[in-house]
Amino acid sequence: MKLIKNTFTATLYIGMLLIQTMQATSKQDNKPLNVTIVGTGYVGLVTGACLAEFGNTVLCVDINTQKIIDLKNGVIPIYEPGLDTIVAQNVQSKRLTFTDDLASAIKQADVIFIAVGTPMSENGAADLSYVEAVARTIAKHINSFKVIVTKSTVPIGTGAWIKQIILDNGIKADQFAIVSNPEFLREGSAINDFLFPDRIVIGTSSAAADTIMRSIYEHLLNQDVAYVSTNVVTAESIKYASNAFLATKISFINELANLCDETGADVQVLAHALGLDKRINKHFLNPGPGFGGSCFPKDTQALLYTSQQYGIDIHTVLAALKANEIQKEIPVKKLLPLMENNVKDKIVAILGLAFKANTDDVRYSPAISTINKLIEYGASIRAYDPQAMKSMKTELPNITYCTSIADAVTNADAVIVMTEWDEFKAMDLELIGSLLKTRILVDARNILDPSILHKHGFIFDNIGRSCLCKLPLRNMSV
Repeated sequence: MKLIKNTFTATLYIGMLLIQTMQATSKQDNKPLNVTIVGTGYVGLVTGACLAEFGNTVLCVDINTQKIIDLKNGVIPIYEPGLDTIVAQNVQSKRLTFTDDLASAIKQADVIFIAVGTPMSENGAADLSYVEAVARTIAKHINSFKVIVTKSTVPIGTGAWIKQIILDNGIKADQFAIVSNPEFLREGSAINDFLFPDRIVIGTSSAAADTIMRSIYEHLLNQDVAYVSTNVVTAESIKYASNAFLATKISFINELANLCDETGADVQVLAHALGLDKRINKHFLNPGPGFGGSCFPKDTQALLYTSQQYGIDIHTVLAALKANEIQKEIPVKKLLPLMENNVKDKIVAILGLAFKANTDDVRYSPAISTINKLIEYGASIRAYDPQAMKSMKTELPNITYCTSIADAVTNADAVIVMTEWDEFKAMDLELIGSLLKTRILVDARNILDPSILHKHGFIFDNIGRSCLCKLPLRNMSV
């Protein structure tokens, strides 16, 4: 057995061994279901690879022919730890294949997962044009009973809307069933989340569809994973409620961090004690520069839009979004006093562009707001991220992208840490200090030990721990 280098790899390896063992001991007469995944983006590709790992026969389809060619050649279009391994393994086992022929993929499927993008439109509503196009194409090519599953995050009521589209195209109601099966994947740990989920949520009014979905997730159900069976609209609501709650939790701890900065309290100790309460728990209590990514900003806005259509104001979610916009301004507000309120013609190194570690996703990343504000104030930006620079170049093409931490900070007047990559946690602060023009640093993720920053002569600030920036202290970790 090869050496397992880290906890994530070990968990993934053990999980895959467990699933392979269950596959080997399952009944030989159980014919695998033919599953088609429409869309090979983040959700679609992770879903397809993991469902294949469970023993299903999975065909991932995308109208982007070049993406399909790349996938057939083993090129993964997104960065997600472990995804390349699980894709390669299931391609080799012939349980996972790729095509750009949507019509054929629909015809041969027992189950069709819709996993296309639902970007946010200008008014905050989800753009369902891709979902609609898939639904109409499905209606054209139904040749047997199909279970049609929404895996994309879609507004409450989308399932009924898809059903009506298909009925309006002349398909009889007994030829298909609609299912809502929301995903609860965290970017950076999506494979582990799929293999070891907290729950499986299935929304449908069809007993036949429910039986088929139980078959798809048989290996998880055999491990006593909670199975929530409900109607379509409730399943759609569960997804939005989950993301809105977590977004609110992040905004809550961020606002407490700002209060701690004014009162002299330490937010990390506060968050640790808060998380020990089992009713609250420790997750999503890490203060920072605000939330971003493909889910929380978009899904909270979509929930607000939907609620307003029904005449309901969800004030807590609205407040969380407002707080998040304010929080994105904090890194620059922290930096300005350290630089005598003047960054004009100064060089600021930005370490971290992805909205969180272990992903290359820069959608709604707080780093974008920070960089744009610094440019507005006249600063020049040198940026480095282990994975997200290619993605960020499409958003911010006119800043300087660097090959390493050292490259980014060399001759810079200050540095801001925006993403909690392990590489940044372990960086040599003495070396960093020697490369900077002035040892000025803002730790927007609280990943650096204030006592070590003091030791190496940094003038610095962080989020909710300003009490530790004034003078050296010992034993500051929780």
